[in-house]
Amino acid sequence: MRMPKLKSVIFRAAGPVRSKPVLFAVAAVLAAAAIALAFVGSDGSAAAAPAAAASSASADTASSGSSTASGATDSSSASASASASASASASASASPSASATATQNASTALANAVAGTVSADDKNVSVAVEDLSSGTTAGYNVTDDYVTASIVKLDILSTLLYDHQKDGTSMTSDERDLATKMIENSDNDAASALYDDVGGSSAIEPANRVFGLTDTEVDDSAFGDTTTTATDQVKLLRQVFTSDSVLTSANRSYIQNLMSHVETDQRWGVSAAADDTSSSADDYMLKNGWLPRSATDLWEINSIGEVQHDGHTYLVAVLSAQNSSMDSGIDVIQKVAKEAVDALG
Repeated sequence: MRMPKLKSVIFRAAGPVRSKPVLFAVAAVLAAAAIALAFVGSDGSAAAAPAAAASSASADTASSGSSTASGATDSSSASASASASASASASASASPSASATATQNASTALANAVAGTVSADDKNVSVAVEDLSSGTTAGYNVTDDYVTASIVKLDILSTLLYDHQKDGTSMTSDERDLATKMIENSDNDAASALYDDVGGSSAIEPANRVFGLTDTEVDDSAFGDTTTTATDQVKLLRQVFTSDSVLTSANRSYIQNLMSHVETDQRWGVSAAADDTSSSADDYMLKNGWLPRSATDLWEINSIGEVQHDGHTYLVAVLSAQNSSMDSGIDVIQKVAKEAVDALG
């Protein structure tokens, strides 16, 4: 763990709860696809891009909202997500040697692009990127663990939909209302209700094994203190944005719709890497997380999502810690995200 285990104000339905993260590692699930993700440790790789605004400087709580999306559990799912390694391995296409060369080139380019910004931030930033158009993957500083804050809400919803698929059931109208508030508005009460409905860590951890996440530890006492890596977050994004997923096409589309309707003041982050970074643009879909640590007054600032850039589609995860303010953290992750995606383009 790179982060000290500090007490923090965290989300639960009944109000703030104090907690501390616990390390936990889960086994990777290999996918039946011909594409393997490759990420490199702190010496380099490819990354994401952000842009945009800053929301209110308070813990990750939001108001109500509405969505036109509805959950579905029909059709058969694809094979489990391809798991990635923190060390380089070949990604898609031609021969293994050509893929390995492409991955190494991407890793070098990404490292050169973001190293200065990451070093200036005392290496408190991690980034991972996958170019879905070429199959190239890269990351920087990806072996460190970070507190998720509200990006864990994407994991909660993915688990809920996966469990409905297994049971042959559909989301209730109440669950759809809660999911809209949880993703579009980052509402903590809605997230707490769905977290409890799905069964907490005892349900999310097995789902994460199926999703291919190997370095994400769910904190059952305060789910916002869950720890993860940028590499794991790209694996989760693959479940949402690619057919190489255990989620049905209908459920993937449902999640994507919610992520494309995040409220205006929360559309900062990896959106900075998109061609159109405006709050009304459709060049990106995202979920952000922000959390002040009560013991230090420093901030966790994270952003994950899909962006369109120069004709390519990228999955991007940028995680950061020990930011002096919410705004300064947003500035850092947006700069890193843009540098990373530009490097791969």
